[in-house]
Amino acid sequence: MALRDDFVIETIARLQRRISERFPASGLCRLCGELLDVARHASQRSAAIGRPIVWIRISGYALAFASVVLIFWYGASWVAGHSIESEVSKLTDLVTLIEASANVFLLVAASIYFLLSLETRIKRRRALSAIHELRSICHIIDMHQLTKDPERMLTKWQGTANSPRQQMTAFELNRYLDYCSEMLSLTGKIAALYVRNFDETESVAAVSDVEALSTGLSRKIWQKIMILEQVAARGAILIEAKETTPERPQ
Repeated sequence: MALRDDFVIETIARLQRRISERFPASGLCRLCGELLDVARHASQRSAAIGRPIVWIRISGYALAFASVVLIFWYGASWVAGHSIESEVSKLTDLVTLIEASANVFLLVAASIYFLLSLETRIKRRRALSAIHELRSICHIIDMHQLTKDPERMLTKWQGTANSPRQQMTAFELNRYLDYCSEMLSLTGKIAALYVRNFDETESVAAVSDVEALSTGLSRKIWQKIMILEQVAARGAILIEAKETTPERPQ
């Protein structure tokens, strides 16, 4: 089981068509189009992050191989040029040589580790940069639904001169909020693409943060939808009660 980028892109494209059919000139439609472009780039970027960086790996392996060959060659040369008697007589020189060799070995090992970890650090930087972009998109989606209050559907609601204009019906507002919730969920799925082939700890934690952010914002939207449905249900009950009330005789 694996998250497929082509299915994510297809789902976002279908969502954009749905939004354009109901709200063709809205900012939410344009934002969903930008989210679709981000998803397409995410497919390419996640594949690039998952691929190995060849020149770094070749450099690290070449340095490790050259270090091993150099150590064996130097050791063999030293043994060939010293007899057992001379080693005993020059024990102090031997200890000094071992200490110097250990320092050189630690330096070479640190260089090899730096090269081998450089690939992970480069991939991590790329992944975190892309994930930060998705975090910003979540906040932009939340800004689009921020002024869409279901309380405005109440008959007793009174606005002010600076109140945002409400030109949607209850049904349209319900669909608008639902589209925002779907976009937040799909943003979390795009973030998961970046760690599909790169399960580095810090990157996975960043993806979890984006998913938690999108879930929290979506929860606020669903609270609005529930209020809207309660308002609609209350209105339907009032209409039904009015229709079933018998008329008084004149």
